[in-house]
Parts: sequence; C-alpha cells; structure tokens
Amino acid sequence: MVRVGILAGSGYIGGELLRLLLQHPGTEVSFATSRRYAGEYVFKVHPNLRGVTEMKFDVFDLSKHADKADIVFAALPHGESVNVVPQLVDAGIRVVDLSADFRLSDRAQYPLWYGYEHPHPDLLGKFVLSIPELNRDQVKGARLVASPGCMAITTILALAPLLRARSLGVDPAHVVVDAKVGSSGSGGRPSLATHFSERFGVVRPYKPAGHRHAAEIEQVLSSIAGTQVKVSMSAHGVNMVRGILSTSHLFASGEFKPVDLWRAYREAYAGSYFVRIVKDRQGPFRLPDPKLVVGSNFCDVGFEIEERTGRIVALGATDNLVKGAAGNAVQSMNLMMGFDEKTGLAMAPLHPV
Repeated sequence: MVRVGILAGSGYIGGELLRLLLQHPGTEVSFATSRRYAGEYVFKVHPNLRGVTEMKFDVFDLSKHADKADIVFAALPHGESVNVVPQLVDAGIRVVDLSADFRLSDRAQYPLWYGYEHPHPDLLGKFVLSIPELNRDQVKGARLVASPGCMAITTILALAPLLRARSLGVDPAHVVVDAKVGSSGSGGRPSLATHFSERFGVVRPYKPAGHRHAAEIEQVLSSIAGTQVKVSMSAHGVNMVRGILSTSHLFASGEFKPVDLWRAYREAYAGSYFVRIVKDRQGPFRLPDPKLVVGSNFCDVGFEIEERTGRIVALGATDNLVKGAAGNAVQSMNLMMGFDEKTGLAMAPLHPV
C-alpha cells in the first residue's frame, strides 16, 4: 500500500485528489493539510466525502509528516509550492506538483510568464512534466513530476498528433488557441468576479492575450515538432462549473484529407485509454464537448478541416479538475509507483449533468 500525503487539500483540486485517492485500491491517504481548516473534518469542507473519511486537516510540518508518506501531491498555489517542494525533495519523498512552479524547464521563462526569478533552478531539470499519453516512459519510475495546467493539457492533447505528423505541413509559427473554462478553474476563494450574480451567464474574456499556459504548450509542442512552436492563446470564463473546451486553429500547407488526420490521432493515442477521438456524423454530440467528460479522466479530441483556407480546427474537452488536474496527477502517480495507469480512474463520465 502506497502512503500518500496531500498539501493544500481544502481547495477544489485537493478535494478531487482526496475523492480519487481515498477510493484508490493501492493507496492510503496518511494526511491532508490546510492552514485555513486545520483541525476540521475533511467532510466539513468537502461534503461529498461525508461517510467516506473521518480524516481531519492538519498543518504541514516536515518533521511530523516526512515519514508518513511515500509520495506527496502538492496542490499549493503558484509561487508557494516552490518554497515547500524542495523540502520534500531533500527528504527523499516522491512529489507530484500541481502548481506551475516546476512545469517550465527553462528558468528564464519564469520572469516572463510568472514574474519571479525561480529560486531553485537546479530542480527544474529534475521534474518530468507529465502528460502520460505523450511521455509515459519518462513518467514511469520518476521521483519528481509536475502536472500541467488544465488548459495546457487539454490543448496539447488536441494538437500534439498534428504537430507530430510532418506531412501535414502545419505552420508552427501561427498556432491560435481559444480556451473556455468553467468557474471551478478560478478555485474556491470567492471574489467579486466569481460572485454568483457576476459569474452566472457569462462568456467573459479574462486573458485574451499572453496567457501563462501558452508557455507550457509551446514547450511541449516544440519538442514534439522538432522546431519552435509559437502559440497565441485567449481564455474565456463561461457559464459552467466544470469543464474546458479548447478550440485551436492551425494552418497547413500539405496535401491531406480527413483520413490523414484520423490516422495521426489514432497512431498518437493507440493504447491510451483516457483519450477518445470524437468526430461523429450524426447526433447532437459530434465533436468534443466538456459536458460529456464531467467527473472523468477522459480527454476527448476531434477536428474539422476548412479546405478553402488550409485551416485545421483541433478541439479538446476535459473536466478541468480531473484530467486537467487531480486525475492526471493520480494517473502520473500510477506510473511512478508501478500501478496500472487506469487504477482508480477508469470511471465513466456523468451524464446528464
């Protein structure tokens, strides 16, 4: 039995980690921390876990918790994880970090995208940015893993097969991404922008240019394409609680037909249980839709072709709290610790929601 600890277990991502790991057949949750709710029952903060656990939140103390976990999930905010994770690394504990603090391999990118000089650049090369469908061999047996941002992983999984297929002639310098995310992507802390009367009914552009997740997308896709990929990204908050729809636009100069794109996706994701190719000719759900992945670790991908302009539209849909965060982290842990990749995650999505 693998002993796991969760840092910042009181947020939405922490709650999803608890939901998944408490029911995982190979793990025992030994502690979950929260400064704000220390001493409170977990189910008081995450009422869906009532009857599932009698655990209480604790305050993190390395001297107290170091010998209680074989692996720690850090769901701390950006800029805070970088102050705590190095302590875990020094203690020899495996880590899955869900913040942005160890996602970028180039230290020079942190001042550009996050506004700070990375205090532990020596650790950046030791973390594997985990997208199991693309680099599971690197994740297997790794000790330090960073899990991508929700919009980043949804976009990357939709685009990777097309950048890998050189015969399509995709222009790597002009990749345009439009991502729409539900309100849970803002976390559980209330603000005027997330207040019900302000958030309900919106399609709100909140980062139409310069979104931070573009850095992760460029890093991964450039490695896949073998050349520098430039991503122009816009993000919108929309009227749903869970889910992301990423709509990306590529311009290709090669000669290709739909069957060539089908082949690219099928070859890329052969044997990847959690990526489903969705491109149907009939019915209301012909292309990826975040409504159909809620509660699951699936990423649905699909495409359309505009022959007149040489444009490929690539779509990806995930539950931002599962495949976009906690689910991908648990999938990564499964690979790190020798479990089957699907263990504890193979549940079907909820429908209707």
